Amino acid sequence: MMADSAPTPAAQAPVLEVEGLGKRFGTVQVLNDVRLSLRPGEIHALMGQNGAGKSTLIKIVTGVFGADAGEVRLAGRAVRPDSPLAAQRLGISTVYQEVNLCPNLSVAENIFAGREPRKGLLGAGRIDWAAVNEGARALLARIGLDIDVTRLLSSYPVAVQQMVAIARALGVDARVLILDEPTSSLDEDEVQRLFEVLRRLRAQGLAILFVTHFMNQVYAVSDRITVLRNGGWVGEWPVAQLPAPALIAAMLGRELAAEAARRPPPAQTTDGTPPLVSAQGFGQSGLLEPLDLQIRPGEVVGLAGLLGAGRTELARLLFGLEPADRGTLAIDGRTVRFADPADAIAHGLALCPEERKTDGIVGELSVRENIVLALQARMGLGRFLPRAEQDRLAERFIAALGIRTDSADKPIALLSGGNQQKAVIARWLAIEPRLLILDEPTRGIDVAAKQEIMAQILRLADAGMAVLFISSEISEVVRVAHRIVVLHDRRKVGELPGGSTEDEVYELIAAEHA
Repeated sequence: MMADSAPTPAAQAPVLEVEGLGKRFGTVQVLNDVRLSLRPGEIHALMGQNGAGKSTLIKIVTGVFGADAGEVRLAGRAVRPDSPLAAQRLGISTVYQEVNLCPNLSVAENIFAGREPRKGLLGAGRIDWAAVNEGARALLARIGLDIDVTRLLSSYPVAVQQMVAIARALGVDARVLILDEPTSSLDEDEVQRLFEVLRRLRAQGLAILFVTHFMNQVYAVSDRITVLRNGGWVGEWPVAQLPAPALIAAMLGRELAAEAARRPPPAQTTDGTPPLVSAQGFGQSGLLEPLDLQIRPGEVVGLAGLLGAGRTELARLLFGLEPADRGTLAIDGRTVRFADPADAIAHGLALCPEERKTDGIVGELSVRENIVLALQARMGLGRFLPRAEQDRLAERFIAALGIRTDSADKPIALLSGGNQQKAVIARWLAIEPRLLILDEPTRGIDVAAKQEIMAQILRLADAGMAVLFISSEISEVVRVAHRIVVLHDRRKVGELPGGSTEDEVYELIAAEHA
């Protein structure tokens, strides 16, 4: 669906211009001759795979990094902010994917933190709390939000906290608002509410730079698109002139774009193979309704459903993170009961969790240390994996999964999201699991990395591994799964064979169920 964008006169002077921007880190050229033109009253999407240079461009514009070449102009005047605070003072505000506010403070305190209006001579007295609260209400009214600003921020859902972050950004007289992956933690209704806010701000003349991995969202709300690839500028288009296949081609190049468009190979036939995992009436009261599930060796079972359907809950029950209080779970036909994840690992199960940054990687450790973490833990206290064996395993999986890093000893926090995800998958492959549970393995990573990970999943199944693939992107489930299990409202509502369409999945979700 194309955006209901407000026409922006081509002759209108840009509020923000980037021209010939270049940046090098050591011997690596991360930006080369990048340009960007952002006009008042438009929503401008910045697209590109991980490593394309989007984050570096944003950090230069917002004063985190200095540029080695080129120029940033604000309202026609060259600027070089040397900190995010300096950028804010110029009218450039950023809202990041992770809401960077204080949950233990009120909404109003978060909006005005560090710049509270004060009483007394020349504003040097105590904080004027009435003015703080009134100012917060006014900023929230600008984006159409009416909430109690005296309540703790933590008492509101993430979607509201995102709106508060936007209101705070507007409170510094922003002329440019940069939104870096703002929708990754929101459900569909919350995304639409955010889009209403963006349209309201666009109508007020604000220039908005929108960074996202979700192409459908780009076409729903954006006016123009700029694409970066490998640190360089590819082009800029009105959204109506760049259909999705052309956008993919611009982001990835012709060869990868063709690969992205391919469907997976025909579904494997495993009907005669005994199940590796068999769950009967399996669930937990208040968490997941009892369901039946079978997963066979060499099979990718896709788990599809909308937000809150129970996909992650099922993964946690299977892996022993939550205790099942209903039904049975069998491995190779023998009933098991997992007291904790260590039991699940001992039986050949592995789980790549949904929250990569908080539950997956250990950011302070190297790529090598992250890869061998599960294997080292399984060996127990007092037994250590020799360094030579660590190096061998790390190099093996870096090569096998195409993890892009200049060293196995590089801190994993410095890698792109897609490469961090591959390292988490490598960690579990190192223990040679029989069932690999992947919970949202492609969330927050670029299109190319998604294709690489899904291709790797199919290769693992070809080698005989059982895979449970969980994704909120139904298009990914139908592309990679040999069989699809559909959940809705924390209950199983049916199964579909591999090769089913997205529409068939949605029809099953939407059907009336007793």
